[in-house]
Amino acid sequence: MAYWLFKTEPDAFSIDDLQQAPQQSTFWEGIRNYQARNFLRDDVQVGDQVFIYHSSCKIPAVVGIATVTKGAETDPHQFDLSSDYYDAKSSTDNPRWVGVTLCYQQHLPRPVTLKAIKADDTITELALKKAGRLSIMPVTDAEWTHICQLGGTE
Repeated sequence: MAYWLFKTEPDAFSIDDLQQAPQQSTFWEGIRNYQARNFLRDDVQVGDQVFIYHSSCKIPAVVGIATVTKGAETDPHQFDLSSDYYDAKSSTDNPRWVGVTLCYQQHLPRPVTLKAIKADDTITELALKKAGRLSIMPVTDAEWTHICQLGGTE
């Protein structure tokens, strides 16, 4: 099992939306960065744990935990002309983009803010501190445990 951080804008899709989704599950669509796509396609596996991180909001923070329940599948939005995620260069014969399915696990009792993460010298490997724009990133075992503790869960 591996650990990940997935960013989302809460105005578009929040941890609350995931909790309220049918079967508390959703296909994580719309990833349009090649490095993030490669993580989804090559590394993210069923059973992996995911921090849900609210970005582009007043207080960016890790707010909850989800589990990967289905591995990488073709993102159908890339073929939909009406979708914000449409990609004219992608084809059904050679799709460019994938997504995975996540299932809600829990909200963190205390959100772990970006400010707290950046100020914490224990957190050194998390790409959020280095390459803040990446929407899918790995989390080390030690940093997963530490962020869970900061968030009030084990």
